[in-house]
Amino acid sequence: MQSMKETASNIAASAKSGMDKTKATLEEKAEKMTTRDPVQKQMATQKKEAKIDQAEMQKREVREHNAAMKEAAGTGTGLGLGSATHSTTGHEPIGTNTAGTGRTTAHNTHVGGGTTGYRTGGGYTG
Repeated sequence: MQSMKETASNIAASAKSGMDKTKATLEEKAEKMTTRDPVQKQMATQKKEAKIDQAEMQKREVREHNAAMKEAAGTGTGLGLGSATHSTTGHEPIGTNTAGTGRTTAHNTHVGGGTTGYRTGGGYTG
């Protein structure tokens, strides 16, 4: 879920950056059309380049922020429930082979290619 949010935010940042760059280019063209002075035309070009650089920097900052948030979410402390191989009732650990059948207590009987019950449609027999 966090990855989808990061991707959506990165896409939005790229779109905003692209719009800002286009706006800067159009403003430059408008300023160049309204003047004959080469100095003002050069200033318009410099303004455009500064705005493009600013838009690119903002996009990079958003991406870095999103990556930092993703990393922070991935290194959280969690719930601290311990290992999944321990039983809380003192019986056999989860996933222990029961009665020598080759299957474990964690086996999902509805997964696989059987003809009855619910199926996934695949031949998974894990």
